[in-house]
Amino acid sequence: MYSGCMPAVPAPTWRARLGALASLDEDRRRALYLYVRDAGRPVGRDEAADAAGISRAAAAAHLDRLVDDGVLAATFSKPTSRRGPGSGRPSKFYEAVVEEVLAAVPDRSYELAGELLAAAAERSIARSAPMSEALAAVGHERGQALGAEYGSIESVLEATGYEPVAGEDGTIELGNCPFHRLSRGHRGVVCSLNGSFLAGALAGCGDSGHCLEPVDTSDGRHACCARIVPRDP
Repeated sequence: MYSGCMPAVPAPTWRARLGALASLDEDRRRALYLYVRDAGRPVGRDEAADAAGISRAAAAAHLDRLVDDGVLAATFSKPTSRRGPGSGRPSKFYEAVVEEVLAAVPDRSYELAGELLAAAAERSIARSAPMSEALAAVGHERGQALGAEYGSIESVLEATGYEPVAGEDGTIELGNCPFHRLSRGHRGVVCSLNGSFLAGALAGCGDSGHCLEPVDTSDGRHACCARIVPRDP
């Protein structure tokens, strides 16, 4: 059950997700990733090499590339079964840090929208609250958590796919809608969620110098239903 602020776990950036997809395009590397992910526990280089039918050196190179691309995480542990010279040397083990890798061009955050909508529905049911109130609260809380995590509104916007463009007067135009396809069929719901999320992000990073301004997207010149503008003195 959703309760309070959602954990501020930074999602992989768009470039990071594209890099992960490119990394998994190589057949042996993808097979190693799937083996480690399905193992559900730390996997050593020897085991991974045997599973993939390749040399230990080749397995190590592929596994370390997956770590560099943010798909796997590496830890070190001393083996308990080996004996003899070098037996006390820590070995490298690998675990999956992502269960799936999604990327789109331009960047979209449909998984974020899905998480927020599901959390709002749970809150609405549990508290017998109107869905509109639950959606606003959940969107604000998630934005606030990410604002606190990233520290600046620009960083939050970059991480979540808004493609911010800063103007000389301090206005930040949003060049992309991370929820584009959803907004086409459910504009009222998505734009309300979007506004709550962005307001929460401003609050979370302590940005009292900016506020939201609605934008008319019907003319096709603007991608997002809001922009961030300097707050009047």
